[in-house]
Amino acid sequence: MKKVWLILATCALALWPLLGSAASGQHTSPQAGARTYAQNYKDMVLATCIANAYTNEKNAAIDAGSSVSALRDWTYYDLEKSPDAIKSLVDAYLARDYHNPLAESEIKGVRFDFLKCLDLYHSQELDSLVKRVVINPKRTYRQDNPPPAKPK
Repeated sequence: MKKVWLILATCALALWPLLGSAASGQHTSPQAGARTYAQNYKDMVLATCIANAYTNEKNAAIDAGSSVSALRDWTYYDLEKSPDAIKSLVDAYLARDYHNPLAESEIKGVRFDFLKCLDLYHSQELDSLVKRVVINPKRTYRQDNPPPAKPK
């Protein structure tokens, strides 16, 4: 249970800047539709990594997996090339063996999976994958799918 709280606290700190704007009522829906396809693809890979890393932490894995599904809707990429490439890349990063003797003396069996996912997110390998599979990487879902004009 401590591990779940640690994960949630880390995520909350990372998202803190977004909470202020959400509390003011400015954002009532995900902002992914306004981000580029390249950014959404990278976000989808990060969410996949987190979902895979925390499969034994039911709520974290469900939330990250649901985020992957939502991000697919706002991303335009080559569906034939991508799934195996994402799985291979995520598996490779989660298989890394990170150590920190100080943390390990306090928390037995710590794996640093979230750190591995962040390293994946910022990696050259992911940037290369984005260039290979994302179609129109600088465009956004909202640019390609504008809301219907309001009747006058």
